[in-house]
Amino acid sequence: MKLGYVILYVPDVPATVAFYEKAFGLQRRFLHESNTYAEMETGATALAFAAESMADLNGLTVRFQRPQDVAAAVEVALVTPDVEGAFQRAVQAGAQPTQKPKQKPWGQTVAYVRDLDGVLVELCSPMSA
Repeated sequence: MKLGYVILYVPDVPATVAFYEKAFGLQRRFLHESNTYAEMETGATALAFAAESMADLNGLTVRFQRPQDVAAAVEVALVTPDVEGAFQRAVQAGAQPTQKPKQKPWGQTVAYVRDLDGVLVELCSPMSA
């Protein structure tokens, strides 16, 4: 077994894709012509977005992310050697700053923002072995 996708259900797939391109510098891998599904280039595991309507089509009952609500107990972690620069870029692109970059006791630099849909995004430096 291996992790293939992390899929976030969002209200507007093209808008979320555009936000992730601008805020985090990710590249679009695929956007379906229906605008209900997209994938971003993120390495071995794809970050994907599906329209909220797809949850119902898949027979799922979920609580959708909203910027005004408390963040769900899940996060998307993006690794970068320049956490401060990534944090500033994300905030300038419209991400909601949650925690400014700081060094953790284990040596990693970590910051948090929330995306336009309210999803918690961790920006972190690589972990040394």
